[in-house]
Amino acid sequence: METAKATLVLYVVDARASRFTVQAFATGLLSAVGHNPTIGVRNFSGSVSFSPEARQGSELRLNIKANSLSVQDDISDKDSREIERIMNEQVLETAKYPEIVYEAPIVSIARMGESLYTAALDGSLTLHGVTRRQPVTARVAVFGTMLRASGDFTLKQTDYEIKLVSVAGGAIKLKDELKFSFEMVAREQE
Repeated sequence: METAKATLVLYVVDARASRFTVQAFATGLLSAVGHNPTIGVRNFSGSVSFSPEARQGSELRLNIKANSLSVQDDISDKDSREIERIMNEQVLETAKYPEIVYEAPIVSIARMGESLYTAALDGSLTLHGVTRRQPVTARVAVFGTMLRASGDFTLKQTDYEIKLVSVAGGAIKLKDELKFSFEMVAREQE
């Protein structure tokens, strides 16, 4: 008896309905008066090939414009602009490295309930000109022609040759570890 082959469905990321954030954490002698900035990603695109029955071929590709990251916190416009300037010029060097790319095959899919899955991705993240392995686990829900995925992961800036930011003579600096969170919505490509 021949087994039916699982059909992959192509979904396109809906940037307006999706949310990607990066949480940085202050450290140092004066970190109590420092700021733990939350950074939002504004300009991104991507696609997901997915089938819960497929053991091979499911994958995700996400492209982010590095200069589209913006401060989401309730701080003054002046402070927000200064943080974004430092992030673009000194941290991400967006003129030199304009894009952040994540590409991942979906290694395993486990059914958690009706239309609910856990997907393990074993991908590569290219950030600041450095490509490294970045595994991610996502909770996935499929409703008709819409796919929703959510999750989070951490990474160290120094793994991507990013210089850690400090101010006030080093009395306030950002920790090496960043926390990324995502709520992604993708719609079936017709």
